[in-house]
Amino acid sequence: MSVNIQTIKDIRNYLVKELEQLYPETEISSFTSIIIKTLFSFEKLHLRYNNELFIPAKESESIIEICNELKKGRPIQYILGETTFLDCIIKVDYSTLIPRQETEELVDLIIKENREINGRIVDIGTGSGCIAIALSKNLPGAEITGTDISEDALKTAENNARINNVKVNFIRDDIFNPQMEISRQASIIVSNPPYVRECEKNNMNRNVLDFEPPSALFVPDNDPLIYYRSILDFSKRFLLQEGKVYFEINESFGPEIADLMRSKGFNEVIIIKDINGKERIIKGKYHG
Repeated sequence: MSVNIQTIKDIRNYLVKELEQLYPETEISSFTSIIIKTLFSFEKLHLRYNNELFIPAKESESIIEICNELKKGRPIQYILGETTFLDCIIKVDYSTLIPRQETEELVDLIIKENREINGRIVDIGTGSGCIAIALSKNLPGAEITGTDISEDALKTAENNARINNVKVNFIRDDIFNPQMEISRQASIIVSNPPYVRECEKNNMNRNVLDFEPPSALFVPDNDPLIYYRSILDFSKRFLLQEGKVYFEINESFGPEIADLMRSKGFNEVIIIKDINGKERIIKGKYHG
C-alpha cells in the first residue's frame, strides 16, 4: 500500500493513524514535533502555521522508516540518534541513557545556584556527557570533568562536546575503584547514577527495558545505595571544604540517601521535588 506524505499535515495524520493503537495521543504528538523539528530544523512555534508546507520525497521515506521503528518500541531518540538537553544537542546511542526531564531539572538547579563558579565540577557516570556539556555551556568559569567506565559512552560524550563547542575533560574511571587523580580539588561533584532496583523492572516501559543500557539503570535490591556510597567516599577525598554534591535519586530513597550523606560528613542536606512532585534531587555540602 502506497503512503502519500506530502505536507507537514500529512506527517501528523500518518503518524496518528499508524501509532494510535500503540501509544497515547500525547506521546504521538510529541513524536511528531520531535521528528519534524529534527528532520527540518523547525522550531515548534514555526510548525503551528506551516501544516501545508511541502516536504521532499526523501524525507517522506525517512518518516515511514521512523514510524516502523516506533512500532517496534524503539525510543524516538535512538531512532533519530539525538535529543535536546537544555540548550544542547546530544547524540545518543545504545551505550548511553536517553537524557530525561528530571536530569535537566538537576542541571538547571546547579546552574542557577552556581552562576559565579570558577572552580572544578566533576560529573560521575557522565554517559552521553549531557550534564557535563550543559554545565560547561552555561557556567563558563567552571572547569568540567566527566568520568565513566564505558569507553563507548566516553566516545559519544567527546563527540557531543565537539558538537556543542564546549571544553570538557572526559576520563575513563570506575567509581568502585577510582584511579583518577585531580590536581585541583572540586567545588562540585554531580551524578545521576544507576538507582532503579531490579524489583522495579515490572513497572517500566518496554522501550526502556529493551533498548537502554541496563548497567546505567539498575542496582541490586539488597543494596540500592551502592553507587551513592562510593561516590560520597570519592567526594570526601576530592571535594573542597564547603564543596557541594548534587545527585539525582530514586524517589523511594530520599531519606536514606540524606542519612548516608550526613554520615559521610555532609550537611545542609536538602531533598528537592521535581516538576511531577517526586523526590528526585538531593544536595549537600561537605564539612569533613
